[in-house]
Amino acid sequence: MPYVNIKVTKEDGGLSKEKKAELIDGVTSLLETSLGKNRASTVVIIDEIDTDSYGLGGEQITEVRKRGK
Repeated sequence: MPYVNIKVTKEDGGLSKEKKAELIDGVTSLLETSLGKNRASTVVIIDEIDTDSYGLGGEQITEVRKRGK
């Protein structure tokens, strides 16, 4: 059973329900076609992380984004 965990920063209101469905379907299809995995047993989890809870280079992403990096 393939298990895929996608972590994205929650920005501009986060991903819409439709965008999440598209992402789940696309990742599942990719595993099915490229690796021959069973679609019915493929698990995809999307975690949206607040930018204050996500760090890069020792800084919160919120601060990194403010500087335009």
